[in-house]
Amino acid sequence: MARPARKKLKPAEVARIAELFARFESEESDPRTELTYASPYELVVAVALSAQATDVSVNKATAKLFAVADTPQKMLALGEEGLKPFISSIGLYNTKAKNVIRMAEILIAQHGGEVPLVREELQALPGVGRKTASVVLNELRIEPAIAVDTHVFRVAHRLGLSTGKTPDKVEAELMAVVPEPYLTRAHHWLILHGRYVCVARRPKCEECPVADLCPSRHLFVGRADDR
Repeated sequence: MARPARKKLKPAEVARIAELFARFESEESDPRTELTYASPYELVVAVALSAQATDVSVNKATAKLFAVADTPQKMLALGEEGLKPFISSIGLYNTKAKNVIRMAEILIAQHGGEVPLVREELQALPGVGRKTASVVLNELRIEPAIAVDTHVFRVAHRLGLSTGKTPDKVEAELMAVVPEPYLTRAHHWLILHGRYVCVARRPKCEECPVADLCPSRHLFVGRADDR
């Protein structure tokens, strides 16, 4: 996906969006993934394992896994059957084990055991799609990217930042309206906001730092008695 052109917005909307992200920045100036990692390799493995799983469950598994296999060489030595017990608590662990071992083989054979930090090469690795590559490149501050999961999708719509019907469309629309200074951090702000404040069923509008800037607030305020 090519970098979308900046969207032309009315001055008032430009100011509203800028204020949204300025407030997110004031809450947390350097947001990071909640996945635990100590190297690009650990990061790409953790993100690949996190598909359809919580960061908490992945961190519990990788705490033990990375203690014995924190490089492609050690992971390959562990092997698929040796890896499975470490990640059996994570959804789709059989497929993920196969992908992680195959990834280790490719990293050793084609990249000298190092994770290639170029999108096309990252996405070519087993178990690494566009979303995983975006998370890795953005987390390492290599490339501005906004990986759209269910939290980002929901928050983008509620905050009036996107009307896209698919994750790819939402990503493109966000990349076109988020102010440049905030692009490398927007993904984390949106996902954390959706995870802890703008939750799916009963958003915590009374705790929201951008509630007065939210066009969807009227849909939820006054429903505190439902909590």
